[in-house]
Amino acid sequence: MSELLVTSRPDGTVLITLNRPDLRNAMTDAMTAEWRDTMAALSQDRSVRCVIVTGAGSAFSSGGDLSWIEERGLEDVPALRDRMLAFYRTWLSITRLEVPTIAAVNGPAIGAGLCVALACDLVYAADDARLRAPFTALGLHPGMAATYLIPSRAGVGLARELLLTGRTILGDEAADKGLVNQSFPKNDLLREVDAIAASIAKNAPIATRLTKVALHQEHHDLEAALRWESLAQPVTMTSADMLEGLRAHRERRLPKFTGS
Repeated sequence: MSELLVTSRPDGTVLITLNRPDLRNAMTDAMTAEWRDTMAALSQDRSVRCVIVTGAGSAFSSGGDLSWIEERGLEDVPALRDRMLAFYRTWLSITRLEVPTIAAVNGPAIGAGLCVALACDLVYAADDARLRAPFTALGLHPGMAATYLIPSRAGVGLARELLLTGRTILGDEAADKGLVNQSFPKNDLLREVDAIAASIAKNAPIATRLTKVALHQEHHDLEAALRWESLAQPVTMTSADMLEGLRAHRERRLPKFTGS
C-alpha cells in the first residue's frame, strides 16, 4: 500500500493525500521516502500549477513517527542531529516548489504534521480540526522549523503560547488568530480548497511562479521589492500568456494560459 496518494487533475492541480489512516497519518520512514520522491518529481513537472496536501481518514497528520526513539540504542547527538535534519529537510522541501501549495487540514495536525501544513503557501482547516505543537510535553525541543513557522504565521505571542503550553487550538480559532487562512465546516473543506486551487491553476503559470518567489523573498524594504518587480514584471511582459490575458480581457472571455 502506498503511504502517499498522488492524484493529478486535468487543470494542473495535484492532490497529495497522506495515507496511513491507521496511524493517523504519522510520518513514517516509508511515507518520508515517498514524499521525497514526489517533491522531486513535482519540481520537474511543468504541467503542475497548484499542489494540495491533505490526510486520509479523520486526521491530517499526527506528526513524526517517534516509535524508533525508544529503540535508538547508543546513537549520539551528532548522529541524531543528522537524522533529524534529513527528516526536516525532506518534508519541508515542499517550500521549494515554485507552484503555490495549499494545506487542507481535515483533522488533527500535531507537531511535525502541523509544521508541514504551515509550510504550505495557503492553509485551510476544518472548523473543528485540532492543531497542536506538544513538543515540550513530550520532553522534546520543537522541531520541523516550528519555532520559525508558527511565529511567522501568527506572531511571536501566539507562538509562545502554543509552543510553551502545548495547548490545542481548533481550526476556527486558528483562522481568527491568523495561524491559518480560513476555516470551513469539515464536510465542506476539500470542496472549498479545490475551488481555491482551481482559481490559482487558471492564472498565468509564469506570473504565478514569479509572484510566489517574490513573496518568499520577504523583501526587507520598498526598494528591494521595486528592484525585484522591475525585473520580474518585464519577464511576464514578453510572454505569450500576457498577450493572451490582454486579448481575453478585451474580448471579455476567460483566458487560456499555456505557460509560454
